[in-house]
This record gives sequence, structure tokens and C-alpha cells, in this order.
Amino acid sequence: MAKKTGLVLEGGAMRGMFTSGVLDVFMENGITVDAAIGVSAGATFGCNFKSKQIGRAIRYNKKYAHDRRYCSFYSLFTSGDLYNADFCYNVLPNQLDLFDYDTYISNPMDFYVVVTNAETGEPLYTQLKDCSEKDMRWMRASASMPLVSKPVEIDGMKLLDGGIADSVPLEYFESIGFEKNIVILTQPRDFIKQPPKFLPLMKIILCKYPKIVEAVATRHLRYNKQREFILSREKEGKALVICPEKALGISRTEKNVAELERVYQEGRREAIKRLEEIKAFLS
Repeated sequence: MAKKTGLVLEGGAMRGMFTSGVLDVFMENGITVDAAIGVSAGATFGCNFKSKQIGRAIRYNKKYAHDRRYCSFYSLFTSGDLYNADFCYNVLPNQLDLFDYDTYISNPMDFYVVVTNAETGEPLYTQLKDCSEKDMRWMRASASMPLVSKPVEIDGMKLLDGGIADSVPLEYFESIGFEKNIVILTQPRDFIKQPPKFLPLMKIILCKYPKIVEAVATRHLRYNKQREFILSREKEGKALVICPEKALGISRTEKNVAELERVYQEGRREAIKRLEEIKAFLS
């Protein structure tokens, strides 16, 4: 019996342009998996893999990079979210750069996202079946970075960025039956995450959510342990890691269109370079 294949997509805000480049090469070459799971930007950009929309993520990020309705301090001050929720999850996919809901639904690949429960600090995982309004709220929650986003309320829960609790959910995907996984990271192999710089500010702003503050304070420990696990799985032949050769050197909220394109092209080059290896791994 063939092993179920998965795709695990790390976040990293605009480092996700690297992931978008990799995924576009996958689509251009007919590379598919049984399921994918995205965290934060890995979710918001990765959903285009299921809807089979080559180039969509880089296209709209370049086009609206300087639009204050998209990502701006204006949005933060007027709505409470640096990335404006209505623009990102309604206006953009439904009016400006149409999301292909029909293809998303008909594609047999399952798509999951990770969020963090702000009141418990624990990860939650959910499958997005149709990118309905509620599904979009789950996606928004997965990408709601602390300090610059309001918690998203779903089913009475207050939710924030999935990367806080589970930055690279390979262990979760293995636990639900995906035995061979491609893991796309947005940091190089030798990256070691350091303790958070803004913890004192978080303690003040997120004082209502002490479990989130605790999770943020210990995130680097979990993350570095996850990286060790991922690389050990790669040595065992159970995972294939795709990542930048060196730090991408891009701001999390990058607006320079040339920089967005540069990082996107780095993702494309890495995927093309390893294309035959990827195909062999999935076969």
C-alpha cells in the first residue's frame, strides 16, 4: 500500500514568497501530495496550491504591496490588524484577484491550517474544506501575528498565529497518517531561533492572555527542537526538506517589490534544482 504523502509549510510572513516560488514550480511540473498543512503565511499563500493558481501569491503581493488597505500602520490603527482582515480575506479573493473556490473544492488534496488558542497557548488544527467565510477566519487566525493583530474569535475561542504553538507541524502530520512529507522551511538549515526580543512589550499588550505570553517566551525552544526532529526524519528518508541556502534577508512586512520578487525567485531556483529529487521522493 502506498504511503500517504504530505506537505508541511512553515510561516514567516513575507519569507513566504520563497514558499510561493517552490509551490509554483510544483504546480508547473504536476507535483501533488495527498494533503498539505500551512502555518501563518504557509496557510495564506499555500492555499493557492490547492486551488492550482500559479503565480497568484507573488502577483497580488507585488500589486498591493503599497496599498494601505493591505498591510499598513493605517490599517493597524483603524482596524487593530496590520494586515487588514476585510481586504485580505474578502476584497482581495472575491473582487481583486479572484480565488478559485471551485478548483479548491474539487482538488482531492486536503488542506489544513494551524492556529494557537490564545487562552490556553495550545495548538489547534483544522481542515479547510471549501474556504468558506468561516474557513477564511481560520486562515486569518493562523496568520494573526501577536502585537499587530487582534485575536480571531471562532466557536467561542480566541485564536492567534499558529506559529506560536506549532511552527512546523511535521509531528502532527505524521500523527494523522502522512508518512512521507515534504517540509518547506523559510529559514536555512543551520538557523537557530533566539529568545523573543519583544517579550516585555507582549507581557503588557497581551496581559489578558498569559498563556500566549508563556508560549511566545518558550517558542524558540520548541522551534529548535522541531528543527532537530525534521532533520532527523530527513536522514531516515521520511521527510524531504526544502529551504533557502542562506538567510533570505527580507522583512516580515516587506513592501519592496524587487525584494519580494527576489525571494520568490530563490524559491523557484531551489525547487527547480531539486526537481528530480522531489519526484523520486514522492514516487
